[in-house]
Amino acid sequence: MRLHFELCSNKEPVPFDYQYFLVGVFNKWLKNNEAHNNISLYSLSWLHQGHLENGAINFPKGAKWYVSVYDEMLVDKIIKSALINPKVFCGMEVVKITQQHAPQFSDQYTFKVSSPILVHGKQIEGKVKHYIFSDKETDEILTNTLIHKMDKANLPEEDKKVKVAFDRSYFGAKTKLVKIKGINHRASFCPVKIEGTSKALQFAWDVGVGHLTGCGFGALL
Repeated sequence: MRLHFELCSNKEPVPFDYQYFLVGVFNKWLKNNEAHNNISLYSLSWLHQGHLENGAINFPKGAKWYVSVYDEMLVDKIIKSALINPKVFCGMEVVKITQQHAPQFSDQYTFKVSSPILVHGKQIEGKVKHYIFSDKETDEILTNTLIHKMDKANLPEEDKKVKVAFDRSYFGAKTKLVKIKGINHRASFCPVKIEGTSKALQFAWDVGVGHLTGCGFGALL
């Protein structure tokens, strides 16, 4: 299930590294819930409709943001919390919420991304290695990460026969350095091809792909 939030215009400049503020808002609405303490079976998009202005981001016509969750039991809780406490940050507030069910997919679909995809491996000399869309290791990591989430969600074995890969034919692929709680993460803006059952693709549409989807990475369009 996807919840689309329409926000009013900001009253203060929005910093470039606002993503962690969105995580804080989502966790505030899910207070006393274990969802954000476990592996993220949800994904958060970035804000849309903004433009750069004086070293910050401005949303004069308001912003659009969406949250996708696999567990639909969380939907009512999020909506009720957002209506009770609609404040987001920098003067923006929720003015409208709409719901969207996952579309029906065939056995293959190329997803555009609403937030960059983060892929990382094991620590090397105390540092986490970040992989980008051009690295050959990324497809296997993306696939295994999605399967791991499927395990947590107790999906049938047939849905776990899934493959995830960056669409390297896309000429506009690029990377972006994103700072979360003072830590830099190199992530990729690049579509991904997913092959599998319709339910597997719907699951990916909900939970996103890659790592830290609960912190604003890997949200799919």
